[in-house]
Amino acid sequence: MVEQSLRPQGAQQSPRSETLRLPPQAPPTNHGHTSAAWATTIIVLIGSTAAALGLVFGVMAVFWAGLAVALLGVVVGKVMQVLGYGQGGAHTIAKAKARGGH
Repeated sequence: MVEQSLRPQGAQQSPRSETLRLPPQAPPTNHGHTSAAWATTIIVLIGSTAAALGLVFGVMAVFWAGLAVALLGVVVGKVMQVLGYGQGGAHTIAKAKARGGH
């Protein structure tokens, strides 16, 4: 970790000065906008919407199918993350470099 003092150069250590401990590198700047996150969100939304409609209209088969689709969305997202399409993954980093870092 990098240490940085908030006091001016040459100033003596006083009780009010602080030492910051900075991380070794900046965290990713894509704020979670990855292919894995988008796929997970879209699939879970479709599944939960279907489950809600099945519950409202009393069609339990649609309800359970919607829940299955929502759970499948979570699995798809995790698999995509492991394959490198999530935060910090190889595909996400390459995509960020191709777009100029964002």
